[in-house]
Amino acid sequence: MKPAFTLGRMNHLGYAVPDMDAAIAHYRDVMGASVVTEPFDMPEQGVKVCFVHTPGNGEDGNGTAGTQVELLSPLDGNSPVAGFIAKNPLGGQHHVCFEVPDIEEARAYFDGIGKRILGPTRIGAHGTPIFFVHPKDMMGMLTEIMETPEETH
Repeated sequence: MKPAFTLGRMNHLGYAVPDMDAAIAHYRDVMGASVVTEPFDMPEQGVKVCFVHTPGNGEDGNGTAGTQVELLSPLDGNSPVAGFIAKNPLGGQHHVCFEVPDIEEARAYFDGIGKRILGPTRIGAHGTPIFFVHPKDMMGMLTEIMETPEETH
């Protein structure tokens, strides 16, 4: 019997960082990242964001993307990420993000099984609809659910 919900591809791990430039330098110089997007502001979410691309299976010709690392830094003291940094001055893993083919169906599923959804569905950093599920309902991890971007369908 097929479950009511199927786990999608892990799109990214979100890391809150106190200094975006230092974090980018770390991924390039220490971790050997060759593709890091230009940081951009998301004022509606109170964060500056950039993505570190990890290699996928695309090297073997099938085009599968690697998982990304999303770097998040607060735009100001009112950002939810600022609170995270206040508790974790070095930064750290903030959330995990999984893709789903239909965001409305996924939201209805999580809501229907009593999981606490944090805020409305909104457009995320990839330009697709997202929502977050409370960490207390997700084994201690803030979980982002994201509609699969069209370029990875």
